[in-house]
Amino acid sequence: MPTIVVDVMPKAELLDPAGKAVAGSLRRSGDSPFTDVRIGKRFELTVEGEVTDSVLAEAQRLAEELLSNQVIEDVVAVTVA
Repeated sequence: MPTIVVDVMPKAELLDPAGKAVAGSLRRSGDSPFTDVRIGKRFELTVEGEVTDSVLAEAQRLAEELLSNQVIEDVVAVTVA
């Protein structure tokens, strides 16, 4: 069965305390090339049958209305895995 993946991230202008904590840990661990971390959410929606344009549109609608908080998060991708 196909899977649709929805990626949600905090809006760029908002603080990401969990990401800051991870970034701090990476810096303290030694020679890390990473300067920033942002932590988001990933949803995997299993589809029965074919993934059509209407199924993708429904996944996008659900991502915006149910899976994310549009005040503080952006849906950054809705893709077929």
